Amino acid sequence: MSSLPDPVWPVLVLAVIQLADAVFCVKPLAFVRECLTDVRFPRRWWPVLTPLKLAAAAGLVAGIWVPYLGLVTTFALIAYFLVAIGAHLRARDLGRNLFMNAIGMLVICVGVAWVSFA
Repeated sequence: MSSLPDPVWPVLVLAVIQLADAVFCVKPLAFVRECLTDVRFPRRWWPVLTPLKLAAAAGLVAGIWVPYLGLVTTFALIAYFLVAIGAHLRARDLGRNLFMNAIGMLVICVGVAWVSFA
């Protein structure tokens, strides 16, 4: 594995996605509220999602220059989406949220790890 991303653009795309997701969580949009409610994610933890996703975006961008930070952040996002998939499965939420959101983002994160760091 490489310590710095090459090419950089997939990491930047993932950072933009995380930044957008953070904005969606500030005052959760309807589809975010529904998803969090469907998996029974405790409402008291919803405010944690915005800084978590902002930190992921920042880690990805900083990881363009700081060795291993982008790689570690990408693997942290892979872990995050594996947990999200587990939450959807546990809640038997087997529709769009599972496939388009959690699995789709897992595929993107694994792709970024493969293309930019392998």
